[in-house]
Amino acid sequence: MNNNGYNIEKTNFDAFINAVGSEIQQAQVRLITAANAQMLFHYWKMGNYILYHQQLHGWGSKIIKQLAKAIRFNYPEKKGYSERNLTYMCQFARSYPLNVLRSFIDTDARLSVPSIQNVTDEVLKLNEGHFTQKLTAQIQSTDCQSLEFTQEAPAQIQDVEKTVSAIYKMGISEIEKLFLTSPIARINWASQMVILDGSLPLGIRYWYMKQSVEMGWSSNVLKMQIETNLYSRQINSNKVNNFTATLPAPQSDLANYLLKDPYIFDLAGAKEKADERDIEEQLVKHVTRYLLEMGNGFAFVARQKHFQIGNSDFFADLILYSIPLHAYIVVELKATPFKPEYAGQLNFYINVVDDKLRGENDNKTIGLLLCKGKDEVVAQYALTGYDQPIGISDYQLSKAIPENLKSALPSVEEVEEELASFLDKDNNPQN
Repeated sequence: MNNNGYNIEKTNFDAFINAVGSEIQQAQVRLITAANAQMLFHYWKMGNYILYHQQLHGWGSKIIKQLAKAIRFNYPEKKGYSERNLTYMCQFARSYPLNVLRSFIDTDARLSVPSIQNVTDEVLKLNEGHFTQKLTAQIQSTDCQSLEFTQEAPAQIQDVEKTVSAIYKMGISEIEKLFLTSPIARINWASQMVILDGSLPLGIRYWYMKQSVEMGWSSNVLKMQIETNLYSRQINSNKVNNFTATLPAPQSDLANYLLKDPYIFDLAGAKEKADERDIEEQLVKHVTRYLLEMGNGFAFVARQKHFQIGNSDFFADLILYSIPLHAYIVVELKATPFKPEYAGQLNFYINVVDDKLRGENDNKTIGLLLCKGKDEVVAQYALTGYDQPIGISDYQLSKAIPENLKSALPSVEEVEEELASFLDKDNNPQN
């Protein structure tokens, strides 16, 4: 009995510890997330409070500088209340009054399955809503006499939560619940500042916010995506593909939504601290790693995947798996502008992957052809008649290289020459 008890304990102990460890890790993530959301709610309340008193007393912008100085003097251990940060808090509150937060929550519900058309429609609604003008009207209509304070006058002006509650004519717990339900509570403060700095229309701000959450972007990645105009590349671009004719809905809508044009591959990428040799090796020999630009939910399967068909050898440039689409993605990189014969080559690889890799639970394999430019009319004609789903996009090599790396990096033109040579060797391995 004792031995059996010992064996059972030994057999299950590792699993027991793993389960406990997993719960600890998940709890830490939840605590960090909750702490971030509470900090954002605090900043939002502070912003509303400052805006209210600026309006009520006719204070100018200098009050923020005086407030920051007073906080630093009275609470020297408290960080995050610089003049700059307090200014952002006011901008945060002004940009997202409660009616905007409600609209974001409603939009979330309607965009549970995104497509180009419904994202465009919802973004347009938010852009044209004129929501942010209403906070000023609310503040102007809420004078000091209407605030139902029970404290003496000196205490009244210090009660942030009662002031915010009176501005919106709602209990603070109800306001907090609404705030925490909205997407603005799910990204960090650094990312919030990046979005506020972007001077974007409200609907596009919402879209970047949602993308940042779904993709797990850092504030630096978010800034890069805004600077490279990801919304335009993914939503507004005139994409060339035959997804509607070759894929069932809603998969065709989702595939079209996930496709970008152009794709932008950052030369520096995540290797900013690497030495010169390592940077050049990554650029030339592992250029496909920059397909992280594909977005979240794309798993790497193989690069230069070998297939023996009949008596011939073939090498597909890159094979990914899209978790949202439940499908293999065959990517062909071309260092030249689009040619109609490229579509035929990619169609061949799609057929091969469908036959050799695709499982019974996988959807149709999708092809993505990345070229150094294209004539859209020619490209669309080239897709006519193919039964396999194919998308054609441009790609660009980013020239946004940090100053301290310029001497260590080859020029964009040199990389393009290396890439052309590299792809030619891969496609002709016998040479």
